Amino acid sequence: MRSVIMGNHALSYGAKLSRAQVIAAYPITPQTEVVELLSQLCANGDMKAKFIKVESEHSAMAASMGASATGARAFTATSSQGLALMHEVLHWAAGARLPIVMGNINRAFGPPWSIWTEQNDSIAQRDTGWLQIYASSNQEVLDSIIQSYKVAEKISLPIMVILDAFVLSHTYEVVDIPEQSIVDKYLPPLEMEYKLDWKNPHAFGGLTKPDWYYELRYQIEEAQEQAKKLIVDTGKEFKEMFGREYGLVEEYKMDDAEIVLISSSTIASTLHVVIDELREQGKKVGLLRIRVFRPFPSEELRKILKGRKKVAVIDRNISFGHEGAFFTETKAALFNEKDHPPIFGFIAGLGGRDVTPDVLKDIFNIVETTEWPEKDIYWIGVKL
Repeated sequence: MRSVIMGNHALSYGAKLSRAQVIAAYPITPQTEVVELLSQLCANGDMKAKFIKVESEHSAMAASMGASATGARAFTATSSQGLALMHEVLHWAAGARLPIVMGNINRAFGPPWSIWTEQNDSIAQRDTGWLQIYASSNQEVLDSIIQSYKVAEKISLPIMVILDAFVLSHTYEVVDIPEQSIVDKYLPPLEMEYKLDWKNPHAFGGLTKPDWYYELRYQIEEAQEQAKKLIVDTGKEFKEMFGREYGLVEEYKMDDAEIVLISSSTIASTLHVVIDELREQGKKVGLLRIRVFRPFPSEELRKILKGRKKVAVIDRNISFGHEGAFFTETKAALFNEKDHPPIFGFIAGLGGRDVTPDVLKDIFNIVETTEWPEKDIYWIGVKL
């Protein structure tokens, strides 16, 4: 069924089609419509799931962890300050190896108070052990939820699917909502080997001494590395059944590109239009969209960027006192490569500031006319 839906509802239908069994709900702008629709679907019987109304985002994650620990497929959603409140238990969810899937709507932190998009909320969780997928369309949002359960349940780690506040969350796009029977073939019921079960009691998460804690953290990193191939493989399987494929990165007009613009989420969508215009002017420019930020696709970036003349990374976040996170990670991935291209770092769109085609053309012009980066960070559009 093809339907015109907002990004928030794409998350909701993704959870429904994945047959999530427990929904832990606490509303926060701009995420509220996600759990509103799920509450309706549960109330009218369209979705057979336990809907839990909790008192905070911290409790929403705690409830999701409890459900997942018993072997139930759990889903929740949050944004910004809510994700920050979850921070403590995000570490616990990953350490406990619980395959929770969560939607996060990127929203700027306060103060000053803002409800518009910025990636600092999810970037601040990059070291918690959660996988992170940054979607660029409502279709990708829905599809990524379904694929995330398949990946999470094979590696026993949680995943957050991330989308821009308002640019996707409240924007309506045509989305193909698959038949439940086909999704069931792609995503089988959850069967956890280790879970809370009164018939077969075990203790989980107890005190671990230094002689084994180290190895448990090593196993989380191993699972993250395994996830890279798994994301690609499950993406190919998804294409066979649904006709759409997603991997770690997206390449656009990269075959002969000399200048590569790297970004994520909806900025990358706008870049498609810009690159088409620049190509008409004879510019050899291409787009590399980083879809999966954790695990970071270092090997893929090294292969794709080898031999390019210049690279620019456009971040909708800022690690204060340093630079944009995608820029940092890209430089780190290329550091040991001989003769890697100069890499420019740009900050744009914080707090929901529009990143228009003209803004992106200005970025391209800076890169094209500058032999080597003259600044550690290029702030685009600052009025001061």
